[in-house]
Amino acid sequence: MTPSHPRHLRRKLVTFGLSILVLLVFALIWNSGQFREGLDIEHVIFALRQAGQDYGLPIAIAGFALASILAVPLVFLTILSIVAFGPILGSITTLVGGGIGSAISFSIGRRLGEEVVRQLAGNRVNAISERLGHRGILAAAALRMVPVAPFAIVNMIAGTSHIRLRDFLIGSMLGMTPGTIAFALFVDNLHAALSNPGQGSLVLVGLTLLLIILGVWIAKKWIIHLD
Repeated sequence: MTPSHPRHLRRKLVTFGLSILVLLVFALIWNSGQFREGLDIEHVIFALRQAGQDYGLPIAIAGFALASILAVPLVFLTILSIVAFGPILGSITTLVGGGIGSAISFSIGRRLGEEVVRQLAGNRVNAISERLGHRGILAAAALRMVPVAPFAIVNMIAGTSHIRLRDFLIGSMLGMTPGTIAFALFVDNLHAALSNPGQGSLVLVGLTLLLIILGVWIAKKWIIHLD
């Protein structure tokens, strides 16, 4: 790779950094208590169902993808989709929409940050990135099952690494599937938890803990095999 002009690298670095900052701001807004308190969940569910009936599943998938790119929490989107469209169509919307959102965010990260990281990061960082690339599917699955950062930000940062897009998408789908299935199995509890936080909350907390424990176990196994 031909070394880039320092000004060109700085411009890319600033653009990438600002993009991450904007996503962080969005993530804070979506997760803020005031925003959630002012959100009429039943109205949102009704609007989603109406949009699905009027425009079909492709529009629902596109909306899910766009929302995930804008750092709307993945768990929240998954629950809304499954409650609004049912276990089967909701799961399809989640997995396909999440996959499309992952691909777009990953590609943005690759476009803006890959060259910067490769040329400005040290040998150790690049070596770790290469090892991640060799285990791209498992690395992506572990990242998806252990929510270390907002969905969109993880996708963009992954785009700067040596992980291939194909491996990242396969790993993301594998990592999203267990949680999506678990939520689909408890769709009635999810609806009750959204409508009345006092009901079904323990079920959601229990499922989340199980998924995190499983994700941590997989990540630890994967890290051990890296050595």
